[in-house]
Amino acid sequence: MRAEWAKRLSRVCLLLGVVVVLPALAHGERNQEPFLRMRTAHFYDVKWSADKIAVNDEVVVTGRFRLFEDWPMNLPQPDRVFVGNGTPGPVLARTESYLNGHAAIQSGKLVLDRDYEFKTVLKGRIPGRHHVHPMVNVEGAGPLLGPGSWVEISGDHRDFKLPLTTLDGTKIEDLETWGVANVVRWEGFWLLTALVFAGWWLRRPLLMTRYRALHEGHEAALVTRGDRLWAAAFLTGTVLTVFAGAHWAENRYPRTIPLQAGQFRIDPLPKDEHEINIQVKRATYDVPGRSMKMTLVIHNPLPHPVQMGEFMTAGLRFVNHELPAAMAQVDARYPAELLPRTGLTLHDKAPIAPGETRTVDIEATDAVWETERLTSLLTDPDNRVGGLLFFFDDAGERHIANLSGAIVPVFIGS
Repeated sequence: MRAEWAKRLSRVCLLLGVVVVLPALAHGERNQEPFLRMRTAHFYDVKWSADKIAVNDEVVVTGRFRLFEDWPMNLPQPDRVFVGNGTPGPVLARTESYLNGHAAIQSGKLVLDRDYEFKTVLKGRIPGRHHVHPMVNVEGAGPLLGPGSWVEISGDHRDFKLPLTTLDGTKIEDLETWGVANVVRWEGFWLLTALVFAGWWLRRPLLMTRYRALHEGHEAALVTRGDRLWAAAFLTGTVLTVFAGAHWAENRYPRTIPLQAGQFRIDPLPKDEHEINIQVKRATYDVPGRSMKMTLVIHNPLPHPVQMGEFMTAGLRFVNHELPAAMAQVDARYPAELLPRTGLTLHDKAPIAPGETRTVDIEATDAVWETERLTSLLTDPDNRVGGLLFFFDDAGERHIANLSGAIVPVFIGS
């Protein structure tokens, strides 16, 4: 309904010759290439503490992510990573950021094929309905977004405050505006200084007059003794002003911390001692049927039988609706558009016994492959699919395994 309204309005505007800006209805992460979303950082157990807050209220985003073992070769390794959040501009202020329980205010090196637990605290700043993602930024690779959920912020932006108490006890009422007046004064002073300096030279005829003087060999007359005295006075005044300003700042703010240039060192979460092994024997994408079909060879090294409960990739969660343990992992606030109704279809639903190796056919069918623009993975140079498989044993414990392999398009329905 909203899309039809926007289409009609755009037609009217074209007829009237009017250009309007409509609110963005699409998800920006859909513009990222599938290999970035399916083979880099897999976010899971993502939760948002609230979907409606007021200005100055907080929403906490928590979860985990695994840096995929089949990391694309055309991307830099995650040697410098920063944990952040993805929003349409500075609509929320990030006040806290943690990785595995440690403060993540810096960037650092992370390890492939390992899991990390994150937590970010975001404070409502600008009213509206905004899409909020967890995100990791990898140097050279850019932002890698997790699933996004809508958060509605009510109130007035003018009421926003970001108080802070410094290490020496100084209380700042609003960090957003603190020191801005001082910056404006200094910028205004240097702008005026530049205009006065330029005005000295622009007060005399330019271009043709100066060209004639140069052409006739009278360039020495273009710079007079007064010009040299003026320039020397200006240079001296500029240097003295800089030194005086630095001295004032040193006395006004005696305790300062330089820009952080170091990196954090945070160990990843412990790895399963026995990890379920997955080999992709065959993977196809049925283009007319919008269905990903895979034949997997699964080896269970655990001392308990396991059942497949979920296939997750690019934030999409294909859940086995017939397995209560898997359904119990679905949070009520998880975006409905990333939970396909058809779920995960297994052709062999029997538990995989301890030590058993079995060939299993699975299907993940839904139009979400098209709406999330993930079908363009078929045009990638390496044509590979990546994701996580979640298994559950008879005690309800969850086990996560990597799934990666080549994929080819088929046209069964054509």
